[in-house]
Amino acid sequence: MKTMIKAALAAALFAGVAGALPARAEEGKVALDLTTLTSPFWTSYHRYVMEEAKKQGVEMLEPFNSEFDTAKQITGVQNALALGAKGIIFSPFESAAAGNVLKAAEKAGAVVVAVDVAPDNGPVAIVVRANNIAYGEKACHYIGEHVAEGPVVQIMGDQASINGRDRGVGFRDCITKNYPKLKLLEVPTKAWSGEDAAAGLDALLNSTPDLKAIYMHAGGVFLAPTLQTLKRKGLLKTTGEEGHIVIVSNDGIPQEFDAIRKGEIDATVSQPADLYAKYGIQYVKEAMAGKTFAPGPTDHDSTILEVRPGVLEDQLPAPLVTKENVDDKSFWANQL
Repeated sequence: MKTMIKAALAAALFAGVAGALPARAEEGKVALDLTTLTSPFWTSYHRYVMEEAKKQGVEMLEPFNSEFDTAKQITGVQNALALGAKGIIFSPFESAAAGNVLKAAEKAGAVVVAVDVAPDNGPVAIVVRANNIAYGEKACHYIGEHVAEGPVVQIMGDQASINGRDRGVGFRDCITKNYPKLKLLEVPTKAWSGEDAAAGLDALLNSTPDLKAIYMHAGGVFLAPTLQTLKRKGLLKTTGEEGHIVIVSNDGIPQEFDAIRKGEIDATVSQPADLYAKYGIQYVKEAMAGKTFAPGPTDHDSTILEVRPGVLEDQLPAPLVTKENVDDKSFWANQL
């Protein structure tokens, strides 16, 4: 049924833009898709995008919130194209389904820049993203250096998203290769659900009370339910306390920084919400003017790679944040 609904929505999307001129867009309004507004990461990203649009002189349509729902994402794009959008910035949380959005936008003469999540295929002008496999590897090495042996768990993002898959693979392969004394466990979630994370962790702690470490794929949605679950079970010990569970996260939101300062978690990978916004706007503006992009180094300390045939990705830096550098003013979470 879900597949049939997606197919019907995709057909409606194509029908809705069939009369649009396929001419290259040199100027025009830009539509912004927001994955969710329940995560501090995405609310911060939203703010940064609107600020960057003003700085760079890009006219924005009212953003739409997909709420981790592919049908809502397709409908939002359809509405944006009907309103004359010539550029779209979106985050295809279901990577395989993104093709419908990309093809419809191309048919309407609109360019697309994907931010944070890469589609499985094109046409897309460019993807603005960090290396998510490296996220998992950074978490793995931090945990491996601070836990000698025992069970560790990764609370996983949705596996329909390449971000969830990449972070999982990076962590899993690194643990297996480098830390054989660590026993890897996994808690799956659908649509990056905090409820799934809490329920899965609760069940795991019932069977594995000696858990040594947790890797959360996304602090924006998993931090609060994870800490609440540990606190309810009497297992939330701060760094240095006996029984402290080492916790590493992803996102780099202010709430994670506060948790690091309190000693509730140990580290997080700072996804560059500010740079996602800056270069998302810059690339969509340039693509609307007809510019194309090629693999190679950029002028902002990153590299554009061809990650799949026809899919270019500007891989921005995403540093590890610990108690040692959590107050560094260069992190976007310390600038809000």
